[in-house]
Amino acid sequence: MKKFFSEFLRGIIKENPTFVLVLGLCPTLAVSVSVINGIGMGIAATFVLLGSNIIIAMLKNIIPDRVRIPCYIVVIATFVTINEMVMKAYSPALNRALGIYVPLIVVNCIVLGRAEAYASKNSVVNSLFDGLGMGVGFTLALILISAIREFLGAGKLLGHTVIKGFQPAFVLGMPSGALLVIGLLLGFFNVLKSKKE
Repeated sequence: MKKFFSEFLRGIIKENPTFVLVLGLCPTLAVSVSVINGIGMGIAATFVLLGSNIIIAMLKNIIPDRVRIPCYIVVIATFVTINEMVMKAYSPALNRALGIYVPLIVVNCIVLGRAEAYASKNSVVNSLFDGLGMGVGFTLALILISAIREFLGAGKLLGHTVIKGFQPAFVLGMPSGALLVIGLLLGFFNVLKSKKE
């Protein structure tokens, strides 16, 4: 059980998709304007990571090497389609807010990278915990970035005004603001890491 827990934690801390591997920045820049969007995108990506990692780990010995990437994309696209249909049915406002970035999970380098680098070489259970860890790590990164951007860029948190009279820095609501926040957080985490070593 300790091994599975370390697989899970690796995606959150040691190999966080956003802050360590610096993957998935396109949706991070676009949807991290509010915490709700960040949570929605994180859950969507986690669902796709979990499902695709499990199926690819199950089929890894059946899929021929020369067609593995197209097969992985078909598996991933299946989970993205399920995800999008459920989101349209039960959360149409969130689906509209996330827009094209939900279907683009198909080509998200986090999902395809984990399929190729991990799920295709490991057991189903290990792949499940890897997908869960990567998904939770991505979700936590989105929540952190979104909270900073929503609070400083709009003066709100979860859509509610936090401090009356607060003057937001509107640049943080734009994609360039997301780059600024991500850059500052990357620098902060690198300083923490270097002090730890």
